[in-house]
Amino acid sequence: MIFNSEDFLIFMTVFFILYWLPVKNALKMQNFLLLLGSYFFYAWWDWRFIGLLIGCSIVNYFFGIAIYQTTNPKRKDFLLSIGLLLGIGGLLFFKYLNFLIYSFIGIFRFFKLSQTVHALDILLPLGISFYTFRTISYLLDIHKGKIKPCYDWVIFFSYVSFFPSVISGPIDRASHLVPQLQKKREFNYELAVDGMRQILWGLFKKMVIADNLAKNVNYIFENFQNLPGSSLIIGAIFFTFQLYADFSGYSDMAIGISKLIGVNIIKNFDYPLFSTNIAMFWRKWHISLTSWLTDYLFTPLIIAFRNYGKIGLTLVILINFTIIGIWHGANWTFIMFGFLHGCFYIPLIINGTLNKKNKVPKKMLITYFIEAWKMTSTFLLVTLTFIIFRSANVGQAIYYFGKVFSASLFDFPFLRFKLNAIVSITFVLVMLLTEGLQRGRLHGLDIGFINKPVLRWAIYYSLICIIIYFGATSSNQFIYFKF
Repeated sequence: MIFNSEDFLIFMTVFFILYWLPVKNALKMQNFLLLLGSYFFYAWWDWRFIGLLIGCSIVNYFFGIAIYQTTNPKRKDFLLSIGLLLGIGGLLFFKYLNFLIYSFIGIFRFFKLSQTVHALDILLPLGISFYTFRTISYLLDIHKGKIKPCYDWVIFFSYVSFFPSVISGPIDRASHLVPQLQKKREFNYELAVDGMRQILWGLFKKMVIADNLAKNVNYIFENFQNLPGSSLIIGAIFFTFQLYADFSGYSDMAIGISKLIGVNIIKNFDYPLFSTNIAMFWRKWHISLTSWLTDYLFTPLIIAFRNYGKIGLTLVILINFTIIGIWHGANWTFIMFGFLHGCFYIPLIINGTLNKKNKVPKKMLITYFIEAWKMTSTFLLVTLTFIIFRSANVGQAIYYFGKVFSASLFDFPFLRFKLNAIVSITFVLVMLLTEGLQRGRLHGLDIGFINKPVLRWAIYYSLICIIIYFGATSSNQFIYFKF
């Protein structure tokens, strides 16, 4: 079931009633209900992988305790290594083994060598990238002495399988989520209302913007060979908005649903489309992943390469962003996508402006032009790399770029779903205007500051009517489900 489905509405209604009425005064029962609800939600997708999720929880539960209780440093390191090997090994097996086999076969074919290796029929467990990163950070934090292990297995298993975010994040740390599950939770009306607002905003972005944009995006990327460059660049721009609306819409709904059950999870997007450079973009896009990699990959590497100056910093950033690309999937397109974003940091490193804000005169018209230019150029740069991200393979991406940068870029564009495109563009502008005004607030519909209830309810009803009338009728899955 997905958040914008009738099945989830029924599930969440029943869960919400049980969670806050029969068991609201019994923390253990409340957590046990949360665990059962999370397993039910996950098993609804594919019951065959619920055993893998439970097994991952069991292994990391005992390894966390063992690492903490061990006083011998070498044994502690050994236990951590085994725990990480199991977690990363499982991720590599399910997500990347076939990719490695296909790459191996491709190399043999390139050199015209015979081979008898065949790919395996391996299904990708939903959410494995997200809950694996949760458990890895849990073991690393215990090993570093940042947190103590969770001895309550119900709470720990609930942390690993927390249903609002188990499928597509955000990737919460144990230090943030576990303490909330250990404390008694009482229904907070204001938090729940804000959660409903955020869910509504997420539904708007997903159903009205992302799912409508998907029609033209899918058509353009499936027929790129027969379309002019003008259509292809529109397809790339549409995909950037689709991806943002889809993924940030999911994150908004996950955060909002968590608020309904009295839990705050990490913010995953901070209005990245208004970024003025690539470094700012990645500080605001998929925050839970980038902050995770900053703490557990970038920081240790930058310490190791601290004596190599800008060359060391460049190398570490390239490694970091290549990993970001690989994390998204087993395809050379994702590796290229991540590597290119790492390369975009090189001018900032050379100029020494990586972590500096450009000072622009305030309260002057030129300020707005400069900011608009920086936002537009950053957006276009990101959009071009999203062509690689969306392409089925590197060959398609190269061909796509060839047509974008050809004379056909100036041809009149062809769009298969014209009315759909008009609707999409209209509501993209609504989203940009809303989020542009709401920058600095938690989410686009964070309007608790409006004192007049009539105005707030007018906004709610308007969005609900827009979703009902313009929302895509088919329940399209979220893009990041496949990652």
